[in-house]
Amino acid sequence: MGKRVLLADDDQLLASLLNFRLKKGGYEVHHSSNGKEVKEYLKTEMPDIIVSDIMMPYFSGIELIDFVRNELKSNVPIIIISSAGNEQNVLSAFELGANDFITKPVSPTELLVRVAREINKK
Repeated sequence: MGKRVLLADDDQLLASLLNFRLKKGGYEVHHSSNGKEVKEYLKTEMPDIIVSDIMMPYFSGIELIDFVRNELKSNVPIIIISSAGNEQNVLSAFELGANDFITKPVSPTELLVRVAREINKK
């Protein structure tokens, strides 16, 4: 069984592109398009890595990092992807415990390399 990736992004086109590339790279992918779905999934499953957009309906990527680190007490690697790559978002993500931050547009190949790097650090 491949490593499990939780992909959280409400951009359906980008999500399907990244989903395809991750699956082709040997990962098992669960996609959620909003924060509510992400929270529900994480209450019962813990993936090997989380890849999340910052801006999502109901629950942002920043809130997701806080939820995973402080409520779930998990150190699962988290990679944030966002078109909102302003300094404050980047700093907030890292301060709350994100492992990596990629500004959109995201290269699927670069994402694959960064996912592998984070998973192999474990």
